Amino acid sequence: MSTFSDTTSRAVTTAKGTSGSGRSARHKLLLHAVLLVGAIGMALPFAWMLFSSFKPLGEIFIQPPRLLPQDWNLQGYRTALGGADFLRGFWNSTYIALTVTAVSLLTSAMAAYAFARIDFRGRRWLFMVFLATMMVPGQLTIIPLYIIMGWLGWVDTHAAIIVPPALFNAFGVFLLRQYIKGIPLELEEAAQLDGAGRVRRFVTIILPLLRTPLTALGIFTFLGQWNNFFTPLIFLNSSDKFTLPLLVNQFMGQYTSDWPALMAATTLLAAPMLIVFAFAQRQIVEGIALSGSKS
Repeated sequence: MSTFSDTTSRAVTTAKGTSGSGRSARHKLLLHAVLLVGAIGMALPFAWMLFSSFKPLGEIFIQPPRLLPQDWNLQGYRTALGGADFLRGFWNSTYIALTVTAVSLLTSAMAAYAFARIDFRGRRWLFMVFLATMMVPGQLTIIPLYIIMGWLGWVDTHAAIIVPPALFNAFGVFLLRQYIKGIPLELEEAAQLDGAGRVRRFVTIILPLLRTPLTALGIFTFLGQWNNFFTPLIFLNSSDKFTLPLLVNQFMGQYTSDWPALMAATTLLAAPMLIVFAFAQRQIVEGIALSGSKS
């Protein structure tokens, strides 16, 4: 009788496990299907932009619309790359984005370390003010910022779009502070007993441990500056100082637009972002997940 009961119990358990695994497999399959549909929906505009850059003007507005071009054409890329302004704009965008990213990582790490480790009067309230600035749209502060840049003589120079974001990055400070607060304080105390000062502890202990969030922050900062259109539009007047977003906008006229050249220029503008994300998506996810898990 006992043997029969044991056999029955094992059979019921096995049936339940099989049923549970079946439901789990169906849920996973449904989830992947939903994600696949969402991925296709998000990738379709990029695919349309890419293939439209190889179409002549008449095929872009053909009805019914076709994704693949019938007559592959490189005229859009010839127009986009034909002038020296586009290559100069590519260089301007590259060095501005790299400069802002490098300086912003250093200043954000230093400020985050101060908020996380140095006990000074008003630290909590000052950090709250830092966070509050993230809620203020940049369009509201552009007028006083323009006045300050005018006083400094930086209007129509790259310094106006490099210095402010490089020296003040509230999101970067918040992101790195959350991670630093999760680093054991005993590591610094041990180094302090060995005679290491504040700067040495920051450079030799904290910075190496910030590699993952710094990578994620660097990618966010670089992409933000690479796509920045509003600030260069306000401060830059000379075409030789324009960044890529400003030059791409020139392909759109008041009455007509060179759509193949516009699609080609936009593809060239988006290509570095897609490449960076393709190779660094793991660092982005890890940096946000680890920083968010800290107290």
